[in-house]
Amino acid sequence: MGRMDGTERADIKTGLRVSVVVKADQRSGKLTEGVVKDILTNSSVHPHGIKVRLEGGQVGRVKKLLL
Repeated sequence: MGRMDGTERADIKTGLRVSVVVKADQRSGKLTEGVVKDILTNSSVHPHGIKVRLEGGQVGRVKKLLL
């Protein structure tokens, strides 16, 4: 595991519990917790967090990995 902040794609796996910021909450920074269903970012690193789809259908950028 790398930095635990969600910016490295290698740290994120389907089934992992994470906190994400969905598009509508970017201004407030409100975090939404969920389980990763799909990884949407193709690049290995993204400064704002890797974009994922949660099992509930929400799409957001990973801010924290929850173990």
